[in-house]
Amino acid sequence: MALSCSSLYRNLSLTRVCCLRTNRVTNGLYSPNVSCQSRLPVFRLYSSSKVRRGLGRYVTSRLQWANSKYEGFLKRRFPRFYQLYHTFVEGVKLLLQDAKDVRRIKAKMFSEGVKFQDLPYREMEKLRQVRRDMIKAIPLLVISIPPFANYLVFVLMYCFPRQLLIPHFWTPKQQVEFRGRYHSLRAQHHWAVLKGLENRSCHVKDSQLQSRLKDLCAKVQNGRNPNASEILAVRSLFSGPPLGINRMSVNHMRHISPLLFLTPHLPWFLLSRRLTHHALELLQLDRALSRLGPHQLSDSELRQACFVRGLDSDSLGIYQCREWLYQWLQMSSSLKDSEISLLLHSIVFLSANYPNGPSRH
Repeated sequence: MALSCSSLYRNLSLTRVCCLRTNRVTNGLYSPNVSCQSRLPVFRLYSSSKVRRGLGRYVTSRLQWANSKYEGFLKRRFPRFYQLYHTFVEGVKLLLQDAKDVRRIKAKMFSEGVKFQDLPYREMEKLRQVRRDMIKAIPLLVISIPPFANYLVFVLMYCFPRQLLIPHFWTPKQQVEFRGRYHSLRAQHHWAVLKGLENRSCHVKDSQLQSRLKDLCAKVQNGRNPNASEILAVRSLFSGPPLGINRMSVNHMRHISPLLFLTPHLPWFLLSRRLTHHALELLQLDRALSRLGPHQLSDSELRQACFVRGLDSDSLGIYQCREWLYQWLQMSSSLKDSEISLLLHSIVFLSANYPNGPSRH
């Protein structure tokens, strides 16, 4: 009996000590009248949240450590594969950042009622470029979703980088190489565009305008560079028949489309619609760039702006690119929406021989 009382006393003492410790830890959260049993579940919840946060930090740090070890292993043993892996990871980061920027711009347009043509140049260019990139990038991202499927993406990156990947996933060397390749494909249509203009010039009733158009085409074909005033002298021919955006022949539209990196293999009504949309978009970009000022662009932005408008900017110096872009804006800033056909043909007029030499075809 004494043994039983002694054991009971020790158990009661132990319970009291546990309750006192719990009360000290949770002091200020609960009143002294609340029983220990009502405090313990909340105490466990409070403690487990700290444990979960600590466990999360630990798991994150271990994953980062494992990833750094994996990258170090690839860099030492498989340097070419590591370059593909690193390019892919950085490309995904850039793509996600672009998605955030687009969401921010779209939210601004919705909340403030801002139209596309009223956006600043960089935001306008971001929307234009991301829209074109996402069309090409979505199939690649879908392929990489299943486990270990990213290794298939690496194979595609290695075998078909120009055809399947957007510039986010190109190395700096590939960016220069592929832009040069795309420009050479675009330049193959310069001669056909000029020949098409010559053939259509016979339908011009005004003899003075007909002579100016022929002289302009001959000047470019002979390897010389026309200036903005010579191009603007024939602007009236490109707002209606025979050279307006909706009056061009189907064959002529098929040669104009590659100048904007658009596929020519579409029905004529889709060709006309796409050319109109992209030409208006380019004209709106020019107006936004004129408001900003070309001198505000960084070197990479300057080269990209010239490349989009038809120039092989990677083969030229920064001063030449800036000089050419000023000349382009001098021409485009005078155009109306109805004269966008002249904007498309100016890709050939201004870039075919710049800074000198014959057109590449």
